[in-house]
Amino acid sequence: MPYSAEVSRTNPSCFLFLIDQSGSMDEVLDPTEVRALDRPLAVDGQTFTHSASGRTKAQGVADAINRLLQNLVIKCAKSEGVRDYFEVGVIGYGSNTAAGSVAPALGGAIAGREIVKISEIAENPTRIDERVKKTDDGAGGLLEQKVKFPIWFDPVADGGTPMCAAIQRARDILDRWVQAHQLSFPPIVINVTDGESTDGDPSTVAAGLKSLSTSDGNLLLFNVHISARGGGQVEFPDTDRSLPDEYARLLFQISSVLPPHMQAMARQEGVHTTELSRGFVYNGDMVSVIRFLDIGTRPSNLR
Repeated sequence: MPYSAEVSRTNPSCFLFLIDQSGSMDEVLDPTEVRALDRPLAVDGQTFTHSASGRTKAQGVADAINRLLQNLVIKCAKSEGVRDYFEVGVIGYGSNTAAGSVAPALGGAIAGREIVKISEIAENPTRIDERVKKTDDGAGGLLEQKVKFPIWFDPVADGGTPMCAAIQRARDILDRWVQAHQLSFPPIVINVTDGESTDGDPSTVAAGLKSLSTSDGNLLLFNVHISARGGGQVEFPDTDRSLPDEYARLLFQISSVLPPHMQAMARQEGVHTTELSRGFVYNGDMVSVIRFLDIGTRPSNLR
């Protein structure tokens, strides 16, 4: 069966995140998204929260990516250290910097690297911030605890939305990766954006990206749209009929169908899925973004 390869140090999995860093990501989260961010969220048995007042989309996405990286490190932590079950990359697109409009976005000692082993990520946060975690007090309330929160990725919001260039960069990176890891679970690319591509229709380059494969199946491309253009939130749809505009339908169409184990994980989280559900979220608040990232990066067979 496809998408069933065991994830191990010999045959690691790969996650590549494409993060929209265009100027519109500097917009402050609307009241609905703020309320969503302020409510506690359980991920891997941990409950997180932080104050969302005045936060921008870029800041919310950065928090989600840093939390995800921390969770991946925890999943790989064993008594002898962090095992390299995963290789991870974060590519930002849109910022007008010396590095160009599409460039690796991790900071610190691993800055400029396209793909990094999870053990190197564990060893090289840019800095450690202090955050608040809420836990059940056993009496129906929540206790606030200060916890250390490692930062690898900082928010940026500047320039246009060169999504086609970002997807092409992902193909260039992962073409090399799949050639070196033909027995591995295929790479997963998660594109997080709040706007329309400013360098053309991404359909053709997305098809080229999804044509990459290992012996376990084709690369998976997922998309999450965090802009509130109207209409209700849609998670893992199996049709584009409920999507309100042409661009949302386009992102749905270029998204991969969820493998069966991810469909089951989504149902466990209370999200309706079918065998045609795609890895796409429309009009998502930060809670749905975090849940989407968590489901999209849970391995089916980790050894």
